[in-house]
Amino acid sequence: MSRGALVARVAVVAAAALALTVVVWPEDDTHGGHGGRVDAKPGATASPTPIYPLSSPPRTIPAVARHEPARGPGFRPVATTRVVVATGSEALTDEGQLLAGELSAEYAQGAAPRPGDIELALTPTKQAAPESYTLTARDRTVKITGPDEAGVFYGTRTLKQALRGGGVMPEGTVEDKPDRPQRGLNLDIARKPFTAAWIEARLREMADLKMNQLGLHFSDDQGFRIESASHPEVVSRDHLSKREVERIVALARRLHIEVVPEIDSPGHLGAVLKAHPDLELKDATGKVTKGAVDIADPAAAKLVDDLLREYADLFPGAYWHLGGDEYLALMAKDPEAAYPGLAAAAQAKYGAKGDIQDLATGWLNDRAATLRPFGKTFKAWNDGYFKGTHVAPDPAREVEYWTGKELGARPPEEYLAEGRRTVNLNDEYLYYVLGEPNDFKYPTGRRIYQEWTPLVLRGTTPVPARYSDQILGARLAVWCDYADAQTQDQVAKGIRMPLRALAQKLWDPRTPALEWEAFKELADKLG
Repeated sequence: MSRGALVARVAVVAAAALALTVVVWPEDDTHGGHGGRVDAKPGATASPTPIYPLSSPPRTIPAVARHEPARGPGFRPVATTRVVVATGSEALTDEGQLLAGELSAEYAQGAAPRPGDIELALTPTKQAAPESYTLTARDRTVKITGPDEAGVFYGTRTLKQALRGGGVMPEGTVEDKPDRPQRGLNLDIARKPFTAAWIEARLREMADLKMNQLGLHFSDDQGFRIESASHPEVVSRDHLSKREVERIVALARRLHIEVVPEIDSPGHLGAVLKAHPDLELKDATGKVTKGAVDIADPAAAKLVDDLLREYADLFPGAYWHLGGDEYLALMAKDPEAAYPGLAAAAQAKYGAKGDIQDLATGWLNDRAATLRPFGKTFKAWNDGYFKGTHVAPDPAREVEYWTGKELGARPPEEYLAEGRRTVNLNDEYLYYVLGEPNDFKYPTGRRIYQEWTPLVLRGTTPVPARYSDQILGARLAVWCDYADAQTQDQVAKGIRMPLRALAQKLWDPRTPALEWEAFKELADKLG
């Protein structure tokens, strides 16, 4: 919104507020007095004193967790508005400069705030929750504080939305924090190449919704989409350069979003194996198994590890997604009979009782070991964890639960009962699959908003509430099985309301105060 448009909107709202003001006149004979003393000079005009109604919470997506109302005019930007970063809070420079640019306001550091200003300050305390913030609108100023930069940033998003939607930040105090620590979008750029500009636009959209995680699935059977120096032969024609990725990651960090990369293995490696057919998995008849690498071949591990090491510094965040799903050798009716080479390798490595599930579990453990010197925390899809294996998967690895439809599917309660931390990518609600294959339907914001909570990990039934603390959050997943089914713009439009509904339910999983149509109307107003 331009500064002129914002000022015009403020004027309209101000006029409306004035119309609701109760005017209290000094007690004299002219205005209903009873003969009491009048000190005003003859001919003087009494000034009305406004009494404001109690404020209402700002209208934002996601809605704020708590608002303490107050009487007052609220905050509206004026021509002299500045965004001021308090002394000692210089770490908030990026947040302050971003907000100043969005509001066409001046930026200042260490200055004393004055009426019309917005002050940002860090107030670290042991009691404050990560990503929380306090926003106070009083005496025509706003102050946003929080224990960390992310919390203060989310306070600026609340202010930005309040001004965009109604021209005013209501008087009072907002105390706000997210219900879940992981909130985001998963994007398949392997099957369908998305431009860097499109991805950056999604990052800005996510940031305004207080989302903090972008999963980037950039390797699959159909494509490998990031420039490589160690193995340029595996890279698809349409791909992102490393410089583009660096810009994406840098923007994400400024917006308090972590990019979580995924090179899926040991399945979904078709694009890599196209350049290395000698590493393809073959069954007992010699037939190639699509997209599957031969995990008994040390050369396969070396190839994947080369790629993992190459990209570890390109994605400096805490998380790395190992994949692990849909390894076709384990989807056979009798894996050991269908793949005797893998069965023999498992027994050679793990003893007579070793099987292909052990070999696949060990494969993911070994890939994690390759990246562990880079300080990563690991994720893998739920069908990459097997029951009763002799080789134990890393207990710290997070389960990304997406489906319960695979052969030998394990209900989410099993992972939770093992003490595993879980992230929700329920394919019933959160899978946006281009072309809608295999009975998938494009998710709707309405269903997420009205039916889903973080506890609904599989199908439509929630897991017991006692597991709530182990469910870290959720991501909406865009999968491009039929890449040409939608354009980039159509994808952006299609995920718009599901993203907003998901943002609301991850910030506060309770039944929302707004009905769906009112929520949708608010989303349209906020842009």
